[in-house]
Amino acid sequence: KPKIMMLDEPSLGLAPIIVNQIFDILTTINREQGATILIVEQNAYKALSIAHRGYMMTTGLVEAEGNAQELLQSENLEEIYLGQTGGKND
Repeated sequence: KPKIMMLDEPSLGLAPIIVNQIFDILTTINREQGATILIVEQNAYKALSIAHRGYMMTTGLVEAEGNAQELLQSENLEEIYLGQTGGKND
């Protein structure tokens, strides 16, 4: 029963059905065992869909942070995700 899990790109190179299974398992671990899970993931939509809090980075700078569901609904999510933003850190 880990207290914290750190994952780097858990979806990289996997079929979508496997990615869904992995993220379902991570959600279950967090919910049922109370483990904190830190995920570094390029699939921002997938990661934010299961996260409580998110940080979006571009070239090493935090461009957005906050409640994951609010970030998913943010107007500039796609710009940050695709790296097409001037960003607050320029």
